[in-house]
Amino acid sequence: MEAAGEKRMLQLNELEEFRLEDYENDKVYKEKVKRWHDRTLVRKSFVPGQKVLLYNSRLRLFLGKLKSRWSGPFTVKTIFPHRAVEIFEMHLNQAFKVNGQRLKHYYGDTVNHKVVSAVLSTT
Repeated sequence: MEAAGEKRMLQLNELEEFRLEDYENDKVYKEKVKRWHDRTLVRKSFVPGQKVLLYNSRLRLFLGKLKSRWSGPFTVKTIFPHRAVEIFEMHLNQAFKVNGQRLKHYYGDTVNHKVVSAVLSTT
């Protein structure tokens, strides 16, 4: 009986070692994946006077798959710490603060804000 008890204790200790080794391997794997992910991120830097587009996350409430979720262009007015950016809309003379992660650079030309509709026919 004592030999069987000792054998059982050794098996339990071996299982505990395997479990602890798995935890350590999992931690190393997560650290490597985090480093790879952080390396692929691209930091966006904005300067006052630059044109940007604003991502509208509330647009998914409305129908229209082809409707763009980016609105603008807006002009960067000031940049605050922690990626907060104050943007200015020219034709409304209105400025507001947004998270810098919701912005992207605008490289296009001036935009005509009139709505244009086109009828597509299937023939």
